[in-house]
Amino acid sequence: MKFVDEATIEIAAGNGGAGCASFRREKFIPFGGPDGGDGGRGGSVYAVADRNLNTLIDFRYARKHEARNGEPGRGSDQFGAAAEDIVLRMPVGTIVRDAETDEVLAELLVPGEQVLLAKGGDGGFGNLHFKSSTNRAPRQKTPGWPGERKALKLELRVLADVGLLGLPNAGKSTLITAISNARPKIADYPFTTLHPNLGVVRAGPERSFVVADLPGLIEGAADGAGLGHLFLRHLQRTRLLLHVVDLSGFDGSDPVAQAKGIVKELRKYDEQLYDKPRWIVLNKLDMVPAEERAAKVKDFVKRMRWKGPVFEISALAREGLDPMVQAIYDFVAAQKAPPVPEVDPRFGVDAETVAAAVKAAAAAEVAQVAAAEATDDPRFRPLDEAEDAPAAAPVRKPRATRSRKKEQPDA
Repeated sequence: MKFVDEATIEIAAGNGGAGCASFRREKFIPFGGPDGGDGGRGGSVYAVADRNLNTLIDFRYARKHEARNGEPGRGSDQFGAAAEDIVLRMPVGTIVRDAETDEVLAELLVPGEQVLLAKGGDGGFGNLHFKSSTNRAPRQKTPGWPGERKALKLELRVLADVGLLGLPNAGKSTLITAISNARPKIADYPFTTLHPNLGVVRAGPERSFVVADLPGLIEGAADGAGLGHLFLRHLQRTRLLLHVVDLSGFDGSDPVAQAKGIVKELRKYDEQLYDKPRWIVLNKLDMVPAEERAAKVKDFVKRMRWKGPVFEISALAREGLDPMVQAIYDFVAAQKAPPVPEVDPRFGVDAETVAAAVKAAAAAEVAQVAAAEATDDPRFRPLDEAEDAPAAAPVRKPRATRSRKKEQPDA
């Protein structure tokens, strides 16, 4: 399947249905009154992030997406039916922009997230809507409101924790094949990788991160040379960049000069991307004699004036990969933000704070009771029925009431 990370589409929401001006006319009902219903709402256009998609190829060939109009109102108090909404499924990481103003309308970063792109028009009012005690036979009706129409530009930026950076044939595809289940095409000619490849790296039970392999950069990439500049946007969401360097120099090239050239192109393309954390991975050490490796690595670090982490590996021979994978996972896990606690709407604070306050209050109450018992407070002593029981109150007899006999009249 072809990888597509840019597309331009046109969307149109449905228009609202027109209202109806109608009057009830039946036998023996000469003045039935207005009974024209309102029009139905037009269909809206939504975008939903789908984790099962990884390319925008569906929107490369289907460029127009139009929702249906709402039905008009009818007599007998019948309102028009609303039209169905259109849901456009896009890969996670898609940025939706207005093609005319270049304004960012939505950024789909969470699987299942749904965003309204174009709202459907509301239905018009029928004459049933205008009846009143002073206007018993209204003949007013309104047409439906038009739906929104937009031209959108879709841009996909893959969501990866780590991005591989380097020259063509530096061994990036071999590295992602060695540490993950990704199987990109590997060959001995430049620009074998033509589109980004994602791989999930397992660092242990419930310990994993995502690596993105991009086409190689060459000198002048920021100005449009080669293929790498077309995919550098995919590195903007990564937390760490791995600069893969071919240390063997089998073609007579200088690894230090090549690495500095890549850094220069990266800075020219995007200053924020240049400021991201970046580690150096010296690859293809299996092609360097064992007695020369230490000196060659030391010379590279000295000439680069590099003070960050450096890993010595051989992706083809699977050497030195495990320490690098564990270090990458620890760094990525530390960079991830902790989950935001849920806010309790009753108190305006998060639920964890409320639970902690309740627990602290209960502990304070228990401590107060224990302290009172230790000081022999009479309020907490057990009640002794023989001594401390209160005396029973005397029972008062009810007063006798004298009944009055009804005087009988004298005969």
